[in-house]
Amino acid sequence: MFEYELHQYRYDELIRRADRARLVREAVRARRGAPGKAGGAESHDTGPRGSRSPRAA
Repeated sequence: MFEYELHQYRYDELIRRADRARLVREAVRARRGAPGKAGGAESHDTGPRGSRSPRAA
């Protein structure tokens, strides 16, 4: 019986964490003003990669 209760507790905690992560993603998406694409790829900055100065030898 104890193992079942422990499993249930862990499962419930996993569900709570997933819900919190989903809410955070939705809040960030809403702040950015992105369209409501569920599961779509987020746009990234299209600027130059890396630094402008060359790497030191």
